[in-house]
Amino acid sequence: MKNFILILFILNISCTKPVEKIQVYMSPSCGCCKDWVSYLEDNGFEVETVLEDDMAPIKRKYGIPEGERSCHTGIINSYFVEGHVPVSDIRELLSKKPDIAGITVPGMPAGQNVPGMETVETNAEYDVLYVRNDGSTAVWNSYN
Repeated sequence: MKNFILILFILNISCTKPVEKIQVYMSPSCGCCKDWVSYLEDNGFEVETVLEDDMAPIKRKYGIPEGERSCHTGIINSYFVEGHVPVSDIRELLSKKPDIAGITVPGMPAGQNVPGMETVETNAEYDVLYVRNDGSTAVWNSYN
């Protein structure tokens, strides 16, 4: 019986999806940042939050262009994830492993389809951009 239980335990571990770990820099007073962190956790990510009063040095450190910034910055593997990026886009980024700096939802669009910014009853029309290593951008995904 002990061997049977041990086999079931080993099978469970080997079939379990690996947990993705992300570090999120955010202001201690930002409610939407906390909501985005909860959204990530609810979707299986292990989140380490780093509270920062001044986010500008973090954004400079990771090369996030000024016009493409938002309130919080996630770091996962070698990529930045800036702003209210949906989990599906993060998973696609990790799956494809492109040679880019990261992905971003610039600003703070509000809508039912913007994780952490579900403050209005309608969907927002917004783009997730990818940022090349030279700082240039292009559309990764669009939502409406």
